Amino acid sequence: MLRRATNKDIPVITGLIFEILNEYGLKPDSATTDSDLLEIEKSYFINGGTFDVLEDGQGKIIATVGLFNMGNNTCELRKMYLLKSERGKGRGKLLLDHAISTAKGLGYKKMILETASVLKEAISLYERYGFKKYSPEHLSGRCDQAYFLDLNNN
Repeated sequence: MLRRATNKDIPVITGLIFEILNEYGLKPDSATTDSDLLEIEKSYFINGGTFDVLEDGQGKIIATVGLFNMGNNTCELRKMYLLKSERGKGRGKLLLDHAISTAKGLGYKKMILETASVLKEAISLYERYGFKKYSPEHLSGRCDQAYFLDLNNN
């Protein structure tokens, strides 16, 4: 079940995301790249974005996905992570479908994202959905690629 995250979920969300980052050899950074996780409601909801979690049948959080308002009708897909034990079951597609649908519902026209080349499964999914590579002015510390999707044509 997908549901809106609350600040009460922060310890579980942070644990899940940091576990997955470590799995791929990526460094969690609460001071910069991951500072949005310190106050999810303020970072996402007040700014016009959203942050959701996917729970299994027992209420355990198994995945996360956020949309961060970047201005100019653009949102950034952030923190889309899925536990290793839950991969290969169509849940990544479910998360991305949800994110795109939600972004359109919030009136966004463009979605951007930053990722690291070691996240091959995620990159493959983004490309299947029509995300295109681009070169932003800045990339966060652990990312080496950026993609965008025109939501008007998707």
